[in-house]
Amino acid sequence: MKKVFIIAEAGVNHNGSLNLAKKLIDVAVEAKADAIKFQTFRAELGLTKVAKKADYQVKNTGDSVETQYEMVKKLELSEHMHHELISYCNKKNIMFLSTGFDFPSIDLLNNLGMKIFKIGSGEIINLPLLRKIGGLKKKVILATGMAHISEIEDALAILIKAGTKKENITVLHANTMYPTPMEDVNLKAMVTIGESFDVAYGYSDHTLGIEVDIAAVSMGASCIEKHFTLDKDMEGPDHKASLEPDELIAMVKAIRNIEIALGSSEKKPSNSETPNIKVARKSIVASMEIKKGDIFNASNLGIKRPGNGTSPMKWDEVIGTYATKNYSEDDLI
Repeated sequence: MKKVFIIAEAGVNHNGSLNLAKKLIDVAVEAKADAIKFQTFRAELGLTKVAKKADYQVKNTGDSVETQYEMVKKLELSEHMHHELISYCNKKNIMFLSTGFDFPSIDLLNNLGMKIFKIGSGEIINLPLLRKIGGLKKKVILATGMAHISEIEDALAILIKAGTKKENITVLHANTMYPTPMEDVNLKAMVTIGESFDVAYGYSDHTLGIEVDIAAVSMGASCIEKHFTLDKDMEGPDHKASLEPDELIAMVKAIRNIEIALGSSEKKPSNSETPNIKVARKSIVASMEIKKGDIFNASNLGIKRPGNGTSPMKWDEVIGTYATKNYSEDDLI
């Protein structure tokens, strides 16, 4: 089984601070995630000045007057900060990723050598952006929150036509509510995506807790993306629906354990349980004293542990045959 690719999603939980962003990298490294992901954008290229916040953003920031543009503008990462963060990630031996939301941001990330391009759920109907990223011919992770299956089909067609190979695309089932109610997770749809398009699939999670991520891995997810923060009580739109450091560490550990536990599809005794075969299974034994020449029957035979004698599966073969030696009670036949 291929290792599940775990993305620790820092997103905008750095609050615009390079220092906080580096602390988030430290947490992702400690948790042993494969990559840490930020967001790269220019607010003026993706938002009108009057765009309203989502309801969850109003609730999480406690500010209904501030526009989405005003909120997001404070969370931009400069080009200098990108260089600093990539350098820090290289030093810490963790992959740097960032979701690009506009052409200049995509160009910046490409020029910085990013090998995997994440497309956020809101951009699945952004044909020019899909075509731009598809034309880079890099690996792509496509999130599908809010999308119908037909919209996923359209987006994949655009990416592939632009030059990205289907085998280089991973599609993430997602729900864009922060946090996502359990009744809206619809995790089976993740498998539907994989089967419908014969594509690698995974899950971008915004639920509270880590159990859905573990379930997704058990259902074949090859990629898990999860938001995390230094402290859920920090100011900002996404902190409250994010994992804290200890939770992120627990999630990665649980996923790695599930990977090991899934094993192969072959059913056979495991290495650890093989010694138990003789102890836990049973054999055909004499249930009383049997003399040489006696006929074996249901009255003078029994089935008891240990299992290092004749298997009870051969019961019918033994019944009716003659004893070739004397047996005491409990002797293996």
